[in-house]
Order: sequence, then C-alpha cells, then structure tokens
Amino acid sequence: MRKIVIAGNWKMHKTQGEALTFLQGFLGQLSETPQDREVVLCVPFTALSALSKNLHGSRVMLGAQNIHWEDSGAYTGEVSGSMLEEFGIRYVVVGHSERRQLFGETDQTVNKRLMAAQRHALTPILCVGETKEQRDRGEAEDIISKQLMQALVNIDQSNLVIAYEPIWAIGTGDTCETTEANRIIGVIRQQLDNQSVSIQYGGSVKPGNIDEIMAQSDIDGVLVGGASLEPDSFSRIANFVQ
Repeated sequence: MRKIVIAGNWKMHKTQGEALTFLQGFLGQLSETPQDREVVLCVPFTALSALSKNLHGSRVMLGAQNIHWEDSGAYTGEVSGSMLEEFGIRYVVVGHSERRQLFGETDQTVNKRLMAAQRHALTPILCVGETKEQRDRGEAEDIISKQLMQALVNIDQSNLVIAYEPIWAIGTGDTCETTEANRIIGVIRQQLDNQSVSIQYGGSVKPGNIDEIMAQSDIDGVLVGGASLEPDSFSRIANFVQ
C-alpha cells in the first residue's frame, strides 16, 4: 500500500528560534490528522538539532535538504549521512531543481546521494521535473524518464519517495493542472519496479488547491515550499480533506 507523505521544504528559511516558534503554532494543529499521513519537515542544517529535540515523541518526521555521497572528507560545505543520523533524520531531499540549476547537481551525483541516503537508512525524496521550455517542446516525459533512469541505478525502491516538481511551477504560483500532474505521476510509476513507491506532487502547493491535488488517483502526497513556512498554512495542507 502506498504511503501518503506530506513534506515541507523550508529551503534557506528560518533561524533556530524561528523554527521553534513555528512548532509552537504547528504541532497542536495535528491532533486530528489521520494516522496514515506521514508529516515531514525538511529544514536547514542549522535547525536540525533544535527540531530534533523538540519533535521527539511527536508525529512529525524530520528531514534534511541534502546529503553528500561520502561519509567524511574534504568536502567543504557538505554534510554526510553519519552527521544526519545523529539528529534522528528520517528523510532527505535529493536532486531538487534548485540544486540542479544553481549548484551543478547532475543525474550522476543525484544517484550517488541517493545511495548514500539509503546506506544510512534514510529515505530519500528524489525530485524530478522539467523546465517550461522542455515542456513547450514536448520533452517533459523524455526528460523525466532520463532523470529516473540515471538516478535509480542500484537504488532500493522499497526505501524511496519520488517528488514530481515541474520546475516552471516551483515558487511561481503557477500550479500544474491536477489532472496533468496525475498523468505524469502515472507515467513515472510505470517506469518503477516497485509500484508501492509514494510519488508526491510539488510546485506552488497551497491550502487552496491541496484537496483537489490529493483527490487524484496517483498522487500520494506533496512536497511543499513556501506554504510550509506558516503553521496555519502547512497544517491545512497536512489536514487536507479527502
């Protein structure tokens, strides 16, 4: 059975103090959230320690936003799986479009990071998606297929979440039509060996569109950017109405 995963990606937002203030307004709004929904906060490295202590015993899982493929070494500015393990991390975002576009991430380095996450018993959230130009040229499915084919080499699909994030919809307010997002996610699922992999949609997910998104047959959750930064907004998303 496919698991519902509602994950917030804070990106480079919130100090430790701001993160703790968020929790004060957020955790109390999850008392009636159905137990079959996994709620995850993927936060900056600087906030991991504070949130790890304050999420202990709660139903919210903690996630990181990146992982290096080596366990240690001369990799200034990177973080290893063993470092993340200390904080009780359960999830890690891998291959986000911002990492690909701004920091030179490739399908090959994404694959290495996925393997590192699984080696440390973390569940990677693999991000795939096309640009507006690629979609306009009719290349969306080919681009995503290539990303999957190269990223999933030697990856255990029993410990994996995939997030379809059309790059043109991230942070733009322009959400992919829900039926089209569902179609693409169905195409992704056809390429997987394990049909139980949870596949999320990401890209301008908001309280106003979450119910429609989650009503789709192939969408198993969401990866939320800006709308995960406010307790009321993200709790409404976590408490979507079926």
